Amino acid sequence: MFSYLFPLKPAFYRLNARLEASLPLFVLTLLVIGTSAESRSFSPEKNLSGTEAIESKRSPEKETKVIKDFFLFGDFIHKNNIQTVLFNKKGFEMAPPLIRMGTNEKLVLRFDDLDADYKNYYYTIIHCDAHWQPSPLQQYEYIEGFYEDQIRDYSRSINTRVPYTHYYLEFPNHDLRPTKSGNYILKVFLDGDRENIAFTRRFMIFEQQLQVEGQARQADLVRYRDTKHQVTFSINSPNYRIDNPFQDIRIVITQNGRWDNAIKDLSPRSVRGNQLIYDYDVETLFEAGNEFRDFDIRSLRHLSARVADISTSSRHNDVFLLPDQRRKYRRYTSREDINGKFQIKNYDAADDMLEGDYAHVHFRLPMETPLASGGIYIMGELTDWQFSERNQMTYNYNEKEYEIELLLKQGYYNYLYAFKEDSESEASLDFIEGSHSETENDYTVFIYHRQPGALHDRLIGIKHLNSSLPR
Repeated sequence: MFSYLFPLKPAFYRLNARLEASLPLFVLTLLVIGTSAESRSFSPEKNLSGTEAIESKRSPEKETKVIKDFFLFGDFIHKNNIQTVLFNKKGFEMAPPLIRMGTNEKLVLRFDDLDADYKNYYYTIIHCDAHWQPSPLQQYEYIEGFYEDQIRDYSRSINTRVPYTHYYLEFPNHDLRPTKSGNYILKVFLDGDRENIAFTRRFMIFEQQLQVEGQARQADLVRYRDTKHQVTFSINSPNYRIDNPFQDIRIVITQNGRWDNAIKDLSPRSVRGNQLIYDYDVETLFEAGNEFRDFDIRSLRHLSARVADISTSSRHNDVFLLPDQRRKYRRYTSREDINGKFQIKNYDAADDMLEGDYAHVHFRLPMETPLASGGIYIMGELTDWQFSERNQMTYNYNEKEYEIELLLKQGYYNYLYAFKEDSESEASLDFIEGSHSETENDYTVFIYHRQPGALHDRLIGIKHLNSSLPR
């Protein structure tokens, strides 16, 4: 529809012909089983092969669960040579990939290719609904310009033991621009072959059509007061028409950028004129968790507080962290963190992105016996908030500890240890980290609207909340 505005590229003809085929085929949404609201925070209360058996906690409140197809529609790296994918709002390094519709705001994508050669990386975008499944829109309905474009900006690493090629993209740009608000997947692929996926990343474009007020605080109910956070909020729409808020509005609430434990599909508890009120006692509870652990490898020449040893050779670096301890039964201790994020920084050279070296970082978590009912994972932005073989720890019977080695670029990192039962899609922090309502967490409320007769969800409002703010 908009292609006549720009010089036609050869790839355009091929893509336009196979537009239908380019839409993802890997969609699976399995709904809906009734479980307790407490099971959202879920706890690994099972026999743990010699470790303690903990009392099971299940409440009668029901909750909807969605089992998602994460093959494409999430933050995933599909190629082993891809490392350190950074995707954020331009000018705000720690900000999420979220920009406002109709402004000049841009997103910045950076990533490293450890093959250290040059490859033809392309990208496209896929419009999704509120649950990150592809909307039925055709690409010409949400893209202005070309349906795909090449990532042309790249540089070689400088004086690093681990060589790499660093790629850079600013988006939206002259060649490809989204025209609708909502959820999107940025898909990066090789040599113009959309099935040869390198990695995918979520991003969102929003309209602020609403006034949103809210709080993230200690739970009101006594039985949850010490361990959970409660999110309450209200929506005011004096100048925006919502015909049926119980059917047309979709709510998603996230904690610290996680999606495995997101709360979805809340209906307003009450409606007062143009105000929608969401003040649930149970349905909007989150496991509060604990403050994030951290380590600092901004310098590979000096030991920081959490680093026990650094070993270097002509080809690679090894960083050995001090053994971590389980915090389940320890008192809460306040500490500064960046809520699971990381920052690429190099104190040993001038250019963080091109002179930052890679290191094999070794994590250790002592435990007398292995867990039989699930796995322990390193959780945070450093592992894309995912739970896969890449970040699952293995048990060392000789040392009686869980351990893992992750290849990471120089910087400052936050992380936690999460336990995930084999049959579950949501992980729990309480078993290893403990859960304390004093914990400081970031929460974001996303408000989507599907207008009558429309085929897609508009993102018409967002609200950022923090649990440390006074009630």
